[in-house]
Amino acid sequence: MVRKFITAAVLGGVLALAACNTVRGLGADVGSAANSTQNAMR
Repeated sequence: MVRKFITAAVLGGVLALAACNTVRGLGADVGSAANSTQNAMR
């Protein structure tokens, strides 16, 4: 069970990094997600 979770987490991380071309793009995506979450909570 733990092995499946770790595998899914690693695959998710790889896909997230593949979606962002650069580390700067990843930072922008994380910031955008945080802003969207914060706006939804209001």
